[in-house]
Amino acid sequence: MGLTPSGLVSVTYPYDAVTHAQLRKIQPKGTWSGVKKHWEFPFAAAEILTNTFGSRFQIQEELAEWLRWLKHPLPPLPRHKELIQKADLSGVLVDGRVPFHHQRVGARWLLARRGALLADEMGLGKTLTVLLAARAMARCSDVRILVVAPVSLHAHWRKEADSLDLQIKLESWAKLPHDLPPAGTLLIVDEAHFAQSLYAQRTQALLRLARHPRLRAIWMLSGTPIKNGRPAQLYPLLAAIDHPLAYNQRRYEEYFCQGHWQETTARRIWNCKGASNLKELRRLLKPMLLKRTKEKLLSLPPKIRIEHPITLKDAQARGFDHRINLIVDNYRERVRNGLVKSDAESFAFLTAIRQISSEFKLPFVSNLLKELNNKGEAVVVFSAFINPLKFLHNCLGGELLTGQQPLKAREIAVNRFQEGNSLLLFATYGTGGLGFTLHRARHVVLLERPWTPGDAEQAEDRCHRIGMRGVLTTHWYQLGFGDQLVDQLISNKSEKIKILMGHKNMYLKRDYLPILIRGCVS
Repeated sequence: MGLTPSGLVSVTYPYDAVTHAQLRKIQPKGTWSGVKKHWEFPFAAAEILTNTFGSRFQIQEELAEWLRWLKHPLPPLPRHKELIQKADLSGVLVDGRVPFHHQRVGARWLLARRGALLADEMGLGKTLTVLLAARAMARCSDVRILVVAPVSLHAHWRKEADSLDLQIKLESWAKLPHDLPPAGTLLIVDEAHFAQSLYAQRTQALLRLARHPRLRAIWMLSGTPIKNGRPAQLYPLLAAIDHPLAYNQRRYEEYFCQGHWQETTARRIWNCKGASNLKELRRLLKPMLLKRTKEKLLSLPPKIRIEHPITLKDAQARGFDHRINLIVDNYRERVRNGLVKSDAESFAFLTAIRQISSEFKLPFVSNLLKELNNKGEAVVVFSAFINPLKFLHNCLGGELLTGQQPLKAREIAVNRFQEGNSLLLFATYGTGGLGFTLHRARHVVLLERPWTPGDAEQAEDRCHRIGMRGVLTTHWYQLGFGDQLVDQLISNKSEKIKILMGHKNMYLKRDYLPILIRGCVS
């Protein structure tokens, strides 16, 4: 017996029908993995497992250490009332700020829960909200505060922690710690949607920490906890905060994810990419998930979206159509020959189409940027592709923000833009759309949209947040059916997210990308 990478108890043995039947009766129930050839149980079953089978199975040292901690539990945390008294939520911070009302309410909500998901919209100050609650916890008990966040956000977390005179330890998603200190830990997880796949190593490492016997509480933060409109992506987060919905993965997937067995040409696979019963899922999530919008909490200037459909001149149109037709003809040929067998093929096809479209949009975007620059307007331009951004940067100047730059160079670029040294900032979605505050911009240009509505929302809300001045205008450029397909996917996914996280009660059928592409190229 030992521990899995995700902190479950594994029981591995040469198959024996009697032992198999005995393990089926263990409570809490475990699951048999035919692929891994072992049972997996929640840690709550560890004691009865060792009492029943300890003399027959070797117990690995990691599991033995967790069991020793189980026999010496941490002292109970103070009552909620005492935590609130110690929180000093209305006090002035070291830097002179006073927390907003919604931040004080959010801190109280967190202090009442040992596992929670704070899903406020970007720009509402989730970092300060959770640190206010963490400070109260640290004042009332011997607890270490561990923050898991992307490296690019560590400076922001240190700044906010210093404003509260609070000691925190920062870790990156790239290298999560293997264990927690014996004294007890409050685990804060920023950008929690990074853990949306149970098969990713970082998700398994996070779940191990979330199930650790020396964990005091876990508070997760994400403005887009379900970025792609699929409830399956939410399951790892629910497992981390120990939500009852995560006690039975297969039942969750069958009821909320349209889970079913699917016959393929190669093998029989489990498909849980759908969405169902979203209204009920939203109701069951409510006690442990807090989602609030800027529209209801703040009097921010509005965000206006303008679509720019592009019409090419004859010569440009012929060049564009020729390049697109080459890709479409190649895809059709592969379909006829039976070579297109996976969704990955469809994504590669559409990515090539979008790259070509981005190149042909550049003269139109350049004209808009020159016009706005002449008016002294600050603009942020987002794209999924680096080359178009480099082209615009070389032609128009400004700042460049991509994952190819070292962290220090990214911070310098953002600071120069925010301090008014540049009117233009060119950023990729994966870098500029994550964690940075760019509220100096009055205009945001999306050269093309990312695959998921969560990423598009993240990008726009880098600028639409506390501290902005004036209306924010977002510009969506559209050229060809590649943009039409992605924008339709975003619309479909957004509706599902609104049903789950918002206030709508309808259910909309989703059109999958391969189906949309086949309809366009047939």
